Amino acid sequence: MIHYQIIPVDPKAHLFAVTMTLSQPKPVQIFSLPAWLPGSYMVRDFAKNIIELKAQDANGQMLKLSQLDKQTWSVDNNSSEIILTYQVYAWDLSVRTAHLDTTHGFFNGSSVFLSAHGFEQQTHTVTMLPPSEPTLSDWHVATSMTRISGDDFAFGQFSATSYDELIDHPVEMGLFTLASFDACGVQHDIVLNGRHRACMPRLCQDLKAICEYQINLFGTPAPFKRYLFMTTVLDNGFGGLEHRASTALMCSRKDLPLSLNAPINNDYRTYLSLCSHEYFHSWNVKRIKPECFLPYKLEAETYTPQLWAYEGITSYYDDFLTYRAGLVDEHSYLDMLSETFTRVYRSQGRFKQSVKDSSFNAWTKFYKQDENAQNAIISYYTKGALFALYLDLTLRSETQGKYNLDHVMQILWQEYALQDKGTTNGCHQAIVERLLGRDCHDLFAYLDNTDDIPLAPLLAEFGVEFNLRASQGPQDVGGGQAKGYEIAFGAKTQAAPMGLKVVTVTQGSPAHLAGLSAGDILIAADNLQVSAQFESQLQQYPLGESLNLHWFRRDELMTGELMITAAPKDTVALAISDKTKLAAWLGR
Repeated sequence: MIHYQIIPVDPKAHLFAVTMTLSQPKPVQIFSLPAWLPGSYMVRDFAKNIIELKAQDANGQMLKLSQLDKQTWSVDNNSSEIILTYQVYAWDLSVRTAHLDTTHGFFNGSSVFLSAHGFEQQTHTVTMLPPSEPTLSDWHVATSMTRISGDDFAFGQFSATSYDELIDHPVEMGLFTLASFDACGVQHDIVLNGRHRACMPRLCQDLKAICEYQINLFGTPAPFKRYLFMTTVLDNGFGGLEHRASTALMCSRKDLPLSLNAPINNDYRTYLSLCSHEYFHSWNVKRIKPECFLPYKLEAETYTPQLWAYEGITSYYDDFLTYRAGLVDEHSYLDMLSETFTRVYRSQGRFKQSVKDSSFNAWTKFYKQDENAQNAIISYYTKGALFALYLDLTLRSETQGKYNLDHVMQILWQEYALQDKGTTNGCHQAIVERLLGRDCHDLFAYLDNTDDIPLAPLLAEFGVEFNLRASQGPQDVGGGQAKGYEIAFGAKTQAAPMGLKVVTVTQGSPAHLAGLSAGDILIAADNLQVSAQFESQLQQYPLGESLNLHWFRRDELMTGELMITAAPKDTVALAISDKTKLAAWLGR
């Protein structure tokens, strides 16, 4: 038996207290905590937050505990039971680890539950206790873990069939807003933590449409008996992490709907796409997954060039399914797709890193981005999404609509997930070749090279015009009919007390050639103090002129010349050119 007890023992100090009881342990029993958690491909060293780890036997006698490495311990044992006690410092407000204060508690099991080596496949049970603080006596618990005791959303006892399952059911505790809906016979719960004014019936209505579409896409029954959306609502936040029967999300208050009938604005549209993305992962990565993830090896990095297929394809479907579920129209969807294109086209890194290399190096490059990331790497999310679009339109075109990317996903579900097989590096290509009846190295070469994917001709075939224009400034994310700036700058900035702080600089841009670098404080241009309107003010200068710039790098005053050059066309705006042709792709 493996049993845990966890209690938010001191919310003000951000401490969970954990007791782990292991029956019939080995004479030398090894315990460890994961270094990373599935879905977030970076070593996070969760064990750094463990405090006062102690071991004793059933009689309360202390046992010898030795640390073997940063996340592994051994216990010398001569009894029938080992009891570990420890505390976990929980002060990371994210979807990845653990957070605890007097407003709520949240944790992923990978952050708080040590594993007992050799016992990973046994049943694990957990008792969750409420905080002892009287003012927090009305807290509740939300998790998709199987409940053994207690009413819904009450503290109590839970179980998991293995350690892998144990750490795949995150937990939210505190005072939260709750709503539920049924999708294809499955209960779905929505939990919102944090201050908000969201219209819960609207959330239920719209998420129900997305969930039912996805369940029907892969086929009933759904791969879970109950599903939980849990969201931490902040003044400014965004993020999500998928789990086998739930998702942990973060959003801004402005992302939530305020009424039942108001049109879907861009902020709410973004939140729905986030929910759609994480829900799609219930199939694509939680169950259809790379062979090297069967099982997960959480003690160190697990490298794969396949993340494009799991995050890229999912990133294509997240927006697409908000359209197919009837929540947005064609114009709104094409604006969303334009934004994905724009994020790719504004990255100089797309000429230097392939999508497969981006996948393989997620651990050290994508998840550890610095100020030079836009010049050095490409996202397997965004360019992977464009490659998924390329496959979808190619399948539709070459088979006259008989096949599309849905069929690829359905084959993966039937032949891999339901057969407990992991995908190999070539299986997606093999499935597309089967559907097209030809060799597809020409298509899949775009995963290995750094060429732009030739999507404009395919989009035209489906009645969509591909337009490239210049950006209209930092708030311009693509789409729409805006007229871009004519003069380039090439640096992202943010307001600073003396002027503008440079955040990133695009290689080859006027800002780069003038000598600006990330961290510099730009104070003057043309002998005038700069302000937030600097980039728009550049538009008054004629091509071919130059401006004298002054900036501080650390405490040193520096100067350089900014050449007035034409702005690059790096912003995509898709437009409908033929509604009849469009129906072959976006018909409902």
